[in-house]
Amino acid sequence: MEKSRPLWDNSLQFIFACISYAVGLGNVWRFPYLCQMYGGGGFLIPYFIMLIAEGMPLLYLELAVGQRMRQGSIGAWKIISPYLCGVGIASVVVSFFLSMYYNVINAWAFWYLFHSFQDPLPWATCPLNTNHTGYEEECEKTSSTQYFWYRQTLNISPSLETSGSIQWEQALCLTLAWLVVYLCILRGTESTGKVVYVTASLPYCVLIVYLIRGLTLHGAVNGLVYMFTPKLEQLSNPKTWISAATQIFFSLGLGFGSLIAYASYNDASNNCERHAIIVSLINSTTSIFASVVTFSIYGFKATFNYESCINKVILLLMNAFDLEEGSLTADNLNEMKDYLMATHPQEYAQLSPQVKNCSLEAELDTAVQGTGLAFIVYSEAIKNMEVPQLYSVLYFIMLLMLGIGSMLGNTAAILTPLTDSRVIAARFPKEVISGAVCFINCVIGLIFTTEAGNYWFDIFNDYAATLSLLLIVLVETIAVCYIYGIRRFEKDLHTMIGHKPNWYWKIMWAFASPLLIISLFLFYLTDYILTGTLQYQAWDATQGQLVTKDYPGYARAVIGLLVAASTMCIPLGALVTFVRKRLKRSVSTMA
Repeated sequence: MEKSRPLWDNSLQFIFACISYAVGLGNVWRFPYLCQMYGGGGFLIPYFIMLIAEGMPLLYLELAVGQRMRQGSIGAWKIISPYLCGVGIASVVVSFFLSMYYNVINAWAFWYLFHSFQDPLPWATCPLNTNHTGYEEECEKTSSTQYFWYRQTLNISPSLETSGSIQWEQALCLTLAWLVVYLCILRGTESTGKVVYVTASLPYCVLIVYLIRGLTLHGAVNGLVYMFTPKLEQLSNPKTWISAATQIFFSLGLGFGSLIAYASYNDASNNCERHAIIVSLINSTTSIFASVVTFSIYGFKATFNYESCINKVILLLMNAFDLEEGSLTADNLNEMKDYLMATHPQEYAQLSPQVKNCSLEAELDTAVQGTGLAFIVYSEAIKNMEVPQLYSVLYFIMLLMLGIGSMLGNTAAILTPLTDSRVIAARFPKEVISGAVCFINCVIGLIFTTEAGNYWFDIFNDYAATLSLLLIVLVETIAVCYIYGIRRFEKDLHTMIGHKPNWYWKIMWAFASPLLIISLFLFYLTDYILTGTLQYQAWDATQGQLVTKDYPGYARAVIGLLVAASTMCIPLGALVTFVRKRLKRSVSTMA
């Protein structure tokens, strides 16, 4: 069971590696969105309950398995039972899918970082049209930040069916992103162990800078009040609890095999229980910290848009009705609108389509997550700050550190089982194996740099991992508790950390966590079935907004293959093992 392998230099390095992997983009762009959607401060109640019932126990279980078996995901589960080899393969397949598209986010971050040194920022204003007589029509229909994202960054096609050509600027950025990842993983833990100190700590430095700046922005208080005002009625909404459980599950990176791979490089006596608690608490604290920063930015953006809207209405009414300077203010706007409507009904009726109803609450209610938050909302807020180039550079460096840290874990989940294989490791040095994995992912990832690439990105992001990971972790928990045996697992933990797990861990592993995972699995399965025809958001340049379209047949087939490719590994692995054992038995009987 024991295998000679390189180790982390110390426990601190391992914790930094886990934090670098677990604390990723989801903490910055998904958790604030869930807070906004499901009750503000009230969302923290189900979130921390799920952390205790699901997050910490499952993280502890994966770290303990990796540390005890001293193997990557395939080897570790094969040691527990030969019939479970498919669990490790499924983890590698999911990590491979994730690596294929996840590094595209780093490519986009590089693209924005390179453009952050321009003055003014290229997304600050709309570009002029070819005749230099006005602004680009598409940009006028939307905003400068959306135009820069959808047209100048993605050059997005109107639908998935119109695939378009590869955008070579994005392809070069993707190549650069993979080159950086390759250099970071070149010598395994020797190089990764040094990189994680930077990728884990630098984002916190940037977040602190943004916190200080964010809290001093005009309107930041509006965003923070919005965030921390609990909407307790959301606690009766099942989706609130489902979202909290899902956020805990995916933000910790459970089921990918990365944590097992990282833990396999631990010293056998490492206190994995303590590390599971530390990493999960830091991960959750980071989510809340990032939300404070994000909502201060939200408050600034919402207040800026609200006041801009008010000023445009005031200017419109003053010019239309020839009002005196200063007679119309934000405080008396509603009263003056009523007065003008009563005294000049015909003129006001003609003007009313241009008179917007400005609302700060409506601006704050605009829920955005994922790439929309990272590359549109933040960019829009940054362009209105003083010295926007500085804050833009800091922000996109932070995104890169978060993205690269997660990529190190994803690639470790793929590389560790490969380097553990005697057949592969005996023929190829580690540098060649790492290079081959990066090269293959980079070549396949070029599909995400086409004009329809963002639609394929959404397909992989939405369907490549969700159901697969839930099934993988469910099988892992059942395997440890009921196949390997929880008493045997207790003895292993006693050998490693000096004491047996208490009743809390055993109850969570044996009952609570499996039931939660089954509930999540059934919810997502039912949701997919009830959704009917799968749909996606396509960019309509003529309207300057996103429109809903149905996925074509071949896209639905790809979605089915993505889900099946990983989930089917588990039963197929067990079936192949069973057939091989029967054949061996038959051969030995005949002999």
